[in-house]
Amino acid sequence: MPTPDQERPSTLPGDYNPAEYSAEYKLLYLQGLVADKAYEAITEFLEKQSEYEIANLLESFPTQNRLLIWAQVPENIKGEVLAELEFDTRQPLMENISSKEISLFTQDLDAQDISEILDTVTESVRTSVMATLDEETRVQVNKLDTYEDWEVGSYMDPDLIQVREDISLAEVQNWLRENDELLDDESQELLVVDQSQQLLGLLSLVDLIKHDQSTLVSELIDTAITINDRLDIQDAAAIFRSEDIRFAPVINSHGELVGQLNGEDIMEIIQDDVDSTMKNLAGVSQDEELFAPILTSAKSRSVWLGINLCTALLAAAVIGQFEAVLAKVVALAVLMPVVASMGGIAGSQTLTVVIRGMAMGQIGGSNRLWLLNKELWVGAINGIIWAIIMAFIAQLWFHDIKISTVIGFAIAINMTAANVSGISIPLMLKRMDIDPALSASVILTTVTDIVGFMSFLGLASILIL
Repeated sequence: MPTPDQERPSTLPGDYNPAEYSAEYKLLYLQGLVADKAYEAITEFLEKQSEYEIANLLESFPTQNRLLIWAQVPENIKGEVLAELEFDTRQPLMENISSKEISLFTQDLDAQDISEILDTVTESVRTSVMATLDEETRVQVNKLDTYEDWEVGSYMDPDLIQVREDISLAEVQNWLRENDELLDDESQELLVVDQSQQLLGLLSLVDLIKHDQSTLVSELIDTAITINDRLDIQDAAAIFRSEDIRFAPVINSHGELVGQLNGEDIMEIIQDDVDSTMKNLAGVSQDEELFAPILTSAKSRSVWLGINLCTALLAAAVIGQFEAVLAKVVALAVLMPVVASMGGIAGSQTLTVVIRGMAMGQIGGSNRLWLLNKELWVGAINGIIWAIIMAFIAQLWFHDIKISTVIGFAIAINMTAANVSGISIPLMLKRMDIDPALSASVILTTVTDIVGFMSFLGLASILIL
């Protein structure tokens, strides 16, 4: 199998199987085609990719190249590709697409994908496209658009396979055979409702087959784990993880069945949440994509760089209070970054674990105090171990027991404080309804720098001057 480390491939075999090539290998190949402006070859290549792969490839190019590649995407899958793209990638591609073209792209899509695409267009284009949809699809799209972006309802699939409780298994099977397009390879259960659309439970396809066909559906109903349509999608993802389910019926406040939430949608939410957390921890805007324009990226990052500068100046002000001791003992200036660095790493380790635990819904109630106590001891133990090691190194380096003692105690203090801060800061931010991933790392850096410098230089002032 070709590896990404190989040279950029100039050709692919005639019996090319997309599954045999890595994503990076395909990217290298497509880059060569784009550089050569080999339009026919680009089209031929894209015809063999799925909509997911094409979307990923488009997002791997700068904007000007995306437009070139987009023009070569086969017309019959452009709608599916648009639905898979991130908003910021999709928007420039749709700027010069007419409402008539969008209608053609969306004619075979489900309501979820159509709603995703129409979020990118103007109101006039949206109205024109909506007028071309059949009544059932139009109702479903409008239903999805009544929900906020963070609500389960905006992610659910409103197209349901549901059966009544008062019919026989034979009738269900006959109905499914007449409408064989309803079931896909992932289907394992049918939704059971009563005459007023109240959800009663699930009918397993295994039960549908193995039981006497004269049996009524009502006799084989399994309990369903339901999700409210107004629930926060992050809370719904936590339910999916804890209950280990692949899909869940979505009901409204009246208990009426309005849609279903699928595992693949939840996986997308979890991935988006991971991406968002990683960006927030680094002080990068959630909306910034990899190949965003230079000025856009510079602007999105400048806010947190400015905040970081303010915190750095605060730490510098602390150092300035100990100018006298630094002027007399040059070794302190050499060792000072070690204290801050060890505290910063220890705190970041704790912060990462804690924020992940929060995202998984694992931290709350009485276990917060247990975790605080645990991190206190972890920080103290590691602090003492690395304090002894660093003190020994400092003694070999400077041959001064006072300097060795100062660096040892400062590292032990700072690493302990860093671990405690790593759990207490995100807990405090969460109580204040502030996203811990967004600002915890900046606050933690400030704390470890200030505690590290004050303990190091303060002890030096006492023991050395």
